[in-house]
Amino acid sequence: MSASELSLLYPAFFIGAVGLLGLLVGSFLNVLVYRLPIMMEREWQSQAREVLSLEADTQAEVFNLAQPCSRCPGCGHQVRPWENIPVLSWIMLRGRCSSCKQSISLRYPLVECFSALLSSLVAAKFGYGPTCLAMLVLAWGSIALVMIDFDHQLLPDSIVQPGIWIGLGIGYMGFLTSLSSSFIGVILGYLSFALPAWLYSKVTGRDGMGDGDFKLMALFGAWLGWQMLPLIFLLSSLAAAIAGVLLGRMRDESYPFGPFIIVAGFVALFFGHDLYAWYAHANGFRLDKSFFG
Repeated sequence: MSASELSLLYPAFFIGAVGLLGLLVGSFLNVLVYRLPIMMEREWQSQAREVLSLEADTQAEVFNLAQPCSRCPGCGHQVRPWENIPVLSWIMLRGRCSSCKQSISLRYPLVECFSALLSSLVAAKFGYGPTCLAMLVLAWGSIALVMIDFDHQLLPDSIVQPGIWIGLGIGYMGFLTSLSSSFIGVILGYLSFALPAWLYSKVTGRDGMGDGDFKLMALFGAWLGWQMLPLIFLLSSLAAAIAGVLLGRMRDESYPFGPFIIVAGFVALFFGHDLYAWYAHANGFRLDKSFFG
């Protein structure tokens, strides 16, 4: 029996298997979220040394996604393989380092569990096939972007820019939308926030948003097509405005906008067609399926 036949006969098995895969990927995402900003900072420092004609720092430890091995930040204890099992190891260790007993953040198992949950939802929505695989890539990349933006107010080009190109490839293959809708989505997605931000900076003399937010909208325009951009724009802006009021940060302090775009993007991914159909029905007009490309 082939994998496709097995997934059709036992959809719960397929969803569970994808959820387990998401759990494992979530463990890697914890590493990526922690290490990528440090790698970027070191790269910027290296570039600055070149510009200033300073000697390269040859004493710096090799630091990338693979090296060095994971360690306890308190005592330097190297995490052993059986201490690195997603969620289970955290429970077995009772949330503490096996060496120095320093607390291990609850965030690590939460990210792993959320990755598993979102992966399962994608599997349930799209079923077995290349579309599901593509949407899993989008989901995992989005989790990393949300966490990095929360921590550093940074949306790394090393994730966003390849995501745009992959989205255009998805459009070419016609998984969710057409190539023309995907291409227009990149342009309109970028401009949808870039133009208001430019006007805001001209009027107030302050930057309202970062370039990463513009590129993130372009990414979702590439994956979902330009038709979903109004929904993403509306939902993300509304949610960010409400959050700004509740947190009291509307005037005095900046906060990351990327997570709002990403959450709105996934609302559009899962429910966009239904929301557009509901809006069309409520306003008495018919929305042809060709509208979505």
